[in-house]
Amino acid sequence: MAYNFSEAKKFSTWRKLWLFLAMGQKALGLNISDEQIKEMEENLENIDYKMAAEEEKKRRHDVMAHVYTFGQKCPKSAPIIHLGATSCYVGDNTDLIVMRDALDIILPRLVRCIRKLSDFADKFKSLPTLGFTHYQPAQLTTVGKRASLWISDLLMDLRNLSRARDDLRFRGVKGTTGTQASFLALFDGDGEKVDRLDDFVTKQAGFKKSFLVTGQTYSRKVDVDVLCALASLGSSVHKICTDIRLLANLKEVEEPFEKDQIGSSAMPYKRNPMRSERCCSLARHLTTLVMDPLQTHSVQWFERTLDDSANRRICIAEAFLTADVLLNTLQNIAEGTVVYPKVIERHILQELPFMASENIIVAMVKEGGNRQVCHEHIRQLSQEAAAVVKEQGGDNDLVERIKATPYFAPIHNRLTELLNPATFIGRAPEQVTRFLEEEVEPALAPFKDVLDMMAELNV
Repeated sequence: MAYNFSEAKKFSTWRKLWLFLAMGQKALGLNISDEQIKEMEENLENIDYKMAAEEEKKRRHDVMAHVYTFGQKCPKSAPIIHLGATSCYVGDNTDLIVMRDALDIILPRLVRCIRKLSDFADKFKSLPTLGFTHYQPAQLTTVGKRASLWISDLLMDLRNLSRARDDLRFRGVKGTTGTQASFLALFDGDGEKVDRLDDFVTKQAGFKKSFLVTGQTYSRKVDVDVLCALASLGSSVHKICTDIRLLANLKEVEEPFEKDQIGSSAMPYKRNPMRSERCCSLARHLTTLVMDPLQTHSVQWFERTLDDSANRRICIAEAFLTADVLLNTLQNIAEGTVVYPKVIERHILQELPFMASENIIVAMVKEGGNRQVCHEHIRQLSQEAAAVVKEQGGDNDLVERIKATPYFAPIHNRLTELLNPATFIGRAPEQVTRFLEEEVEPALAPFKDVLDMMAELNV
C-alpha cells in the first residue's frame, strides 16, 4: 500500500498514461512514429526526480515539470508528449488507477479477516456466554454467535468496498473543461476518433468504462463514495475491537500476547489489549477522513477549482494506508484470540439463577404449584441472593436457597437440568452454521486464492 501511494507509482503511471495517449493517437492517424513510442516505453521508470523537483520549483506546476523531465529522457518524443491533454489527464486518471489498485489490496485483507473470524465463530458457536444489553447481563448467547455479529458487519463492508471498486470509471481523455475540444481539433472534427481514443486509453489503463461526462476533473463525489466505504469499515473494526477490549477486562477473551511481550512498564502482571486499542485509535481517524471529500465535493465550483488538490493528496492516501494497517492488525488479532471457558462459565453461574427464574416457575406449575405463590417465593429468594452479591460481595447463592426451601422440593432433583446453560442459548449454534454456509462462504468464494496468507505485526 505504501508503494501504491508512492512517487514512483504516481509518476511512472503518468508516463504510462502519456504513452497510452500517444499510442492511441498514432493508431488513429496522427503523425507519431514507432521510434517515438519505443523511446517512451523504454523510459517509463527512468525518472530524474531531482530534475523534476527543480523544474517544479521554477514552474510551480508539477505536471509540466514532469512533461519536461520525461521529454529530456525522450528527446524524439518530447514534441508529442501530453498532446491535447490537460493536467487532469494524468492527475485524475492516475488517482483513479491508484484507488482501484488500493481497493484490490484492501479487499483480500478484508476477506482474510472474515475468514479468520468465521473459523473462530464456528469453533465457539455452541459455547454459552452472557449476552449484554446496555452492558448489563442479559439472556445467554454464544461466543461464536457474538463473533458472527462482527462478521455480518464486515460482510457489509465487503459489499460496500466491492461496489465502490466495481463502480470506478476512468476519466479518460476529456480535455480542459470536459468537452474534448482539443482532441476534436487534433482529429479535424472527427468525433468518432475522439471516442475511439477515449476508449483505447480507458482499456489500456484496465478500466471497462470511462465517465461520459466530466468537468475538468472526474466528480469528487467518487472520492466520497470510496472514503464512505472505508469510513464504514473503520466503524466496524472499532466496534469489534471495543468488544474485545471489554471482554479482555472480564478476562473472558484475550487478544494475542507474545511470550516476551510487556503489558506495562510499572505493572508486570498486565496484559493490555494493545492491538485492539491501536485499531480503535486508527479507526477513529479513518472514520473522520470522509469529511474531507464530502466538503471538497460540495465546494467544487462549476467545472473545477484547485482547492481540492492538496486536500485529496492527504486524505485519500491516509484513508487507504490506515485501512490497510487496521485490517492487518485485525487479522492478527483474529488469528490468535484466546477464549477462557472457565471464566465465562463462572460469569454465567453468577447470573443464570436469576435468568432461570421463569423456567423454575414453569417447572413448579407442572408439578401442581401455583404460579403466583411460586413467583413470590422466587422474588424473595432472589432479593436475598442479590443482597449477598451486591452488599457482601459474595457469589450468587439463589440455587442453594432454592434447595434449602421445602416449597421447591418437587423440582430439587431437576435444578441441574433447569440451570444447564446450553438450554438458554436458543438457536445460536444453528444460526451461526446457517450464516456461515449461506452468507459467508459465498462471499469469500471469489477470493479463495488469497485466504490463507497470515498477518504479521512488526510493532
